[in-house]
Amino acid sequence: MNTTTLVPPPPSSPVLLGRSGSRLPICGKIRAGIKVLTKHAAQQPQAQSLYDQGVAAGQSFDEIEAAILTAIPTLKHPLVPRNVPWFTVRAQDFANPLLAQQILEAYGETRGDGERRLYRFPVVFPSDHWPTVMPHQLAVWGSREKRYWSQYSADGRTRQCWCPAPLPNGQGARPVRPFGGRQPMLRADNGGICNPEACPQYQARECNLDGRFLFFIPGIRSVSVFELHTRSFYALNEAIQTFETISFLRGGRISGFLDRERTPFYLSKQLRDVAHIDEDGQPVRVPQWIIKLEAPVDVTALLRERDDPDTCLMQAEGATQVLASEPVREVPAEVPTAVAPLPKPSAINSDESPSHDQVLALAETFGLDPDRYGAYADRRWGTGWKLNRQGRRRAWDELERYRQDPEGYADKIETELARAAGRRA
Repeated sequence: MNTTTLVPPPPSSPVLLGRSGSRLPICGKIRAGIKVLTKHAAQQPQAQSLYDQGVAAGQSFDEIEAAILTAIPTLKHPLVPRNVPWFTVRAQDFANPLLAQQILEAYGETRGDGERRLYRFPVVFPSDHWPTVMPHQLAVWGSREKRYWSQYSADGRTRQCWCPAPLPNGQGARPVRPFGGRQPMLRADNGGICNPEACPQYQARECNLDGRFLFFIPGIRSVSVFELHTRSFYALNEAIQTFETISFLRGGRISGFLDRERTPFYLSKQLRDVAHIDEDGQPVRVPQWIIKLEAPVDVTALLRERDDPDTCLMQAEGATQVLASEPVREVPAEVPTAVAPLPKPSAINSDESPSHDQVLALAETFGLDPDRYGAYADRRWGTGWKLNRQGRRRAWDELERYRQDPEGYADKIETELARAAGRRA
């Protein structure tokens, strides 16, 4: 492979600034913990003074650290993270500093020490696609930019290792100034393959899981979303399970409020013993405050909402299996009272909900394999789509949109299934 050849990202709509997926604008950061002075830095009176002044002024920890490094250049890393039971909300982490005050006033609590802090707060997510609202990757950060990061290939089969491309030389010794910033390229020295077990940066603890939640907070007015970073595998993995369970119960939906009672998700922290490998290579368990995604909703209300009577009992059985972590048994989405020929796929009014069989019949007119289509639909709308009239309506409407382009729709399905298979691998 030519090490200077740039590999384009997956195709999307072309725009002036290049082909890229849509990104949610961020208005501010809520942090999972705090940073404190290292033991060596705490022995420096000037560092302690700058730290205390920055905390009192509501500065971000990045700003506090920069101020300490400017005053005492010999301190390489003056601050270290500390795990605490609350979330940190600081004015300087928001484009509009007043948002930090509004969040604390609305959802902050005083627990014992007299200081108002954020321990638990409601959130709603702007998308039904959980990787959009909880993006994550393996990444190595330098002092100024991200040095390496993981990303799946366009077909979803291979986890690749990427890095910024070197700047080409222009006239003379001055490098060419790229429009839109430096472009990405596959890392050359490992063949562009992300393999943590063989990666020197991962083994040296320089490469870490880097994830974040993107959400709105009810009652806090903002068009842009808030973000909460985490590097906890446990937090991200359990959040995926919560997303998938709610998606099953709601016919593929995780966005917005969870029910007609306007119940939101909640983010909080839970103290747990977690395992990790110490410096000597031995497994140990230590207590840590782990971010927890809660969905305090009445399951029976989700089963009843916008559903027809024929599928309520089947939904309840499937939901019980999901919540009990048992394999979900396939059951028919409709219980016909008499054997009758299926109506033609086009015979569905806009205010009706098609049956599972009718959706599959329409898919077959595209030349799609029912099993492959079913696997795609389970991934796109959650495994509960076939049991929920709203989920079946969504599947039907998507098929209708692609009626004039069945080959393109088949390609879309195969690409999504290949990407899913790659992620599982």
